[in-house]
Amino acid sequence: MAKLQLAVVTAEGESFSGEVDAIVAPGEVGEFTVLPSHARLITTLSPGILRLEQNGDSISLALTGGFLEVSDNRVTVLADAAEHDDAIDLERAESALARAEELLATDPVGIDLERAMSSLRRARVRVNLGRRRRDRGGPQTG
Repeated sequence: MAKLQLAVVTAEGESFSGEVDAIVAPGEVGEFTVLPSHARLITTLSPGILRLEQNGDSISLALTGGFLEVSDNRVTVLADAAEHDDAIDLERAESALARAEELLATDPVGIDLERAMSSLRRARVRVNLGRRRRDRGGPQTG
């Protein structure tokens, strides 16, 4: 069966590179799936979870947004940040989420609202993915 060649790249380097069977990505209007022989596509990504299916295994990465391109069974994700689920320190992520929620609740006038909302979205994605990993019984960092 055909495979997709995937590269997930951030400013820090490559977060993932390899062949996968399917990709489920967080699009601007909802999740979408990329399978082998997918039509050419360039789209933006929202903060969310990038799920990869590889030989029956599922791999999840927390994305903070970016772009995805599909061409000839090659998929490139250019992400602001991409973090594997087993690298998320759940306690630290929950603390960041609480701080972001508190900041927005207490003084929305005196802050950079766009930056604060971005921090909130990023923290929610990391917490959601960290909790999914914990609930599946996977190892936790921290």
